[in-house]
Amino acid sequence: MGLLNVIRRLALREKLPIREIARRTGLSRNTIKKYLKAGTIEPKFSVPERPSKLDPFADKLAAWLKAEASKSRKQRRPLTHLHADLVALGFTGSYNRVAAFAREWSADRQREQHTTGRGIFIPLTFRSGEAFQFDWSEDHALIGGDRTKLQVAHIKLAHSRAFLVRAYLLQTHEMLFDAHWHAFRVFGGVPERGIYDNMRTAVDRIGRGKERQINMRFLAMANHYVFEPEFCNPASGWEKGQVEKNVRDARPRLWQPMPDFPDLAALNAWLERRCLELWREIPHGRLAGTVADVWAQEQPALMPVPPAFDGFVEQSKRVSPTCLINFERNRYSVPASFANRPVSLRIYPDRLVVAAEGQLLCEHERRIDRSHHLPPRTIYDWRHYLAVIQRKPGALRNGAPFAELPSGFRRLQEQMLRRPGGDREMVDILALVLQHDEQAVLAAVELALTEGIATKTHVLNILHRLIDAKTIDGPVIDTPQALLLRREPEANVERYDGLRACSSRGGRHAS
Repeated sequence: MGLLNVIRRLALREKLPIREIARRTGLSRNTIKKYLKAGTIEPKFSVPERPSKLDPFADKLAAWLKAEASKSRKQRRPLTHLHADLVALGFTGSYNRVAAFAREWSADRQREQHTTGRGIFIPLTFRSGEAFQFDWSEDHALIGGDRTKLQVAHIKLAHSRAFLVRAYLLQTHEMLFDAHWHAFRVFGGVPERGIYDNMRTAVDRIGRGKERQINMRFLAMANHYVFEPEFCNPASGWEKGQVEKNVRDARPRLWQPMPDFPDLAALNAWLERRCLELWREIPHGRLAGTVADVWAQEQPALMPVPPAFDGFVEQSKRVSPTCLINFERNRYSVPASFANRPVSLRIYPDRLVVAAEGQLLCEHERRIDRSHHLPPRTIYDWRHYLAVIQRKPGALRNGAPFAELPSGFRRLQEQMLRRPGGDREMVDILALVLQHDEQAVLAAVELALTEGIATKTHVLNILHRLIDAKTIDGPVIDTPQALLLRREPEANVERYDGLRACSSRGGRHAS
């Protein structure tokens, strides 16, 4: 994955020839051409999991090591004793594994001591288009009248100090990907590097020094936008001091007094406009002009923004017998044909997409409820249950999904369920949306209700008239020369008036 990122960066950003890329990477030119032509950004391969026998005892061993480190050297127990204690608890691994864990723990502790409380720093400078810095913060706003805790993404260009602030309800992968897309869109390009702390959505494991096991989905996003992710040392926020300062400065500028908006989309639209206004107001500090002036000079050095990364997180779900899947304490409906079957749930910041067998089945607006005091909600789409009620029309009367029908269908249902066989007729009318435009069917129902003839036959009659009226105004078709008649037929309709005149005088006509 990392080598593929290097190939794409050398070819797409640095514009190096294939021969030079082959020389630097040691790969053949054909292999490099194949990767670039395929446009692959996330290779598909499976890595077998190799859990360590020490994993179940890692927390306990770390606690023991911390306790021993606080003692004097003569009072500390040797690692052989700690290994023996772990064996007594059921550990079956070797002493070497325990010793390796202790070395890693000691190295991490020393690094933490060396980077904490020193107070001596080196000023950093960045060239145009070189880097951006990213960080999260927590703030509050009134959303729909409720005080809501927000996870706020801060993205800042290191050279021009242009920044974007965007609010979310969670710090998950899909929110992280969405924040990057909007930042690059507003900045008008992508820098070469991104500087982060060791957040869980980006780093799976912290190694020695700068060694990181980067999350595969995060690396796919970085590969798509062709930038190199770089991670600070643990507890070393000064290594991305610009965005850390932006978090502090944003509170009086954006969050005091507390913003009040009807929904999160309106808040983010205001935050984007306010950030652009602040660019024009805030002086750069190190260079002449405002942040907006320096950004205008930096923008040509940024790589053009590619199409948005399809930043979803995928989970496997099994549809219940009631055609529902569970996600984040809520339940969402799925077409009845996939009941009791596995499906793939694609999670986006604002929507959920259900897919199976290579096709998209349905889409729901994502509901995020931060309060656990509220009961779980069930989000139905009544169209998903049409195949069921065609076999069981009696379920229409009290079926929960059909409590949310459009008002026209609901008024028709109230009338039809009062007469025998009305449930079957109502099911047939609802099933029309499977073959015709739903708005056309709803218009036919409302016309039938207005005329006071709420029957299946009348609704079908009105629907066909509406559909036929739409298809009359078609394009004019020129008749091919081979199909033209030598003599066009003429119909003299005036002869029928003559027959009527004869009948009024008492004349006879053929029957």
